[in-house]
Amino acid sequence: MRAERNRLTPIPSGTDSPTFTSPGASAGGVETRFAALAGDAWTRLPAPIRRRFSRHLAEGRRIVYLGEVAATHLTMVGRLIAQLARLVGAPLPLEAGGCLPVAVIVTGSERLGGQVWTRIYDRARGFPQVIQSVKCFGGATGLEEIVARGVGMRLKLSVRDRALVFRSAGYFIRCLGVELPLPDWLTPGVLEVVHREEAAGRFSFSLSVTHSWAGHVIDQRAFFREEQS
Repeated sequence: MRAERNRLTPIPSGTDSPTFTSPGASAGGVETRFAALAGDAWTRLPAPIRRRFSRHLAEGRRIVYLGEVAATHLTMVGRLIAQLARLVGAPLPLEAGGCLPVAVIVTGSERLGGQVWTRIYDRARGFPQVIQSVKCFGGATGLEEIVARGVGMRLKLSVRDRALVFRSAGYFIRCLGVELPLPDWLTPGVLEVVHREEAAGRFSFSLSVTHSWAGHVIDQRAFFREEQS
């Protein structure tokens, strides 16, 4: 699979959200908002992670990460949740397995107040799965991720075992300027993404979803390198 550099898949309708600003907005070509959200723990991260999330992306500028999904595990409940999530743009892995190419494209968007994340997963059969979301700086926790149809989640940023952790802290739907919280039974559960520096210049993203009554339902781990321009 080849990541396309010069064109970004349009954001599905309904993902637009108000532009957010925060006191930690980028300054002097350096993105400082992730560091501000992590607080003093930011200095405990390995230097490559700090550099990765301190790079300011101006409007339309992008970074490409190429890699491979090492493993994806889905319980029966996890499969059901992933299928139901197709209603809001299929933001969760649809198939178990591993050893498949993946590309992540991060694009700066001042209009949307953050960054557009586009993930392209090869599949054993059929077309690749494309997941697109917008990370916006704002809201009660300082960071939100919006998918299709105005559905989003608040994210808490923390540092754990020298890794950067994004953990969901509530879901909502935003439409026509009105934001409504989603009840737990309408959500996949607690979603956590751990970004860890690995050996030999690689880094990983590990995704997990823990449902309120079904427990651990989705796990995925993928390894990446930054594409050199």
